[in-house]
Amino acid sequence: MTDAAPRIRPASAADADTFLALVDALADYEKLERPTPAARERLLRDAFGPEPRIRVHLAELDGRAVAYTITLDTYSSFLAQPTLYLEDLFVLPEARRAGVGSAFFCFHTGEAARKGYGRMEWVVLDWNQLAIDFYEKLGASRLTDWYTYRLTAEQLREIAGA
Repeated sequence: MTDAAPRIRPASAADADTFLALVDALADYEKLERPTPAARERLLRDAFGPEPRIRVHLAELDGRAVAYTITLDTYSSFLAQPTLYLEDLFVLPEARRAGVGSAFFCFHTGEAARKGYGRMEWVVLDWNQLAIDFYEKLGASRLTDWYTYRLTAEQLREIAGA
């Protein structure tokens, strides 16, 4: 694609279409349904609205956005420090092997260290060997003693009696 180093930058509301196109590309890659119009509105509100819930960054090669990340903060009561949670890291297939994933990791780990975070966490699909190999090459450890659980919005309402 290019020999230029990836440029990492925060996304802004002006990047909404680019961000949503990259989210669509991730859905296609994972063979999932693309976000509905209502979900797309929520993504943009939560990323760029008056009270953002997520942080979105773009990676550019030669001025073209080829990847994005979504991060947010969680908290470890035992460390008594925030955790940087990486919700998404997606690189367009044609931009892979151009150092974009590594650039994102250097950026986010640097930010986490600078801000005093105790750790960084994420999940990866069990079939995504490309991502697993990438993370393990960086030295990340796969947790074997923790299970991820999930409640859907419908289950949340049911349990809450709403």
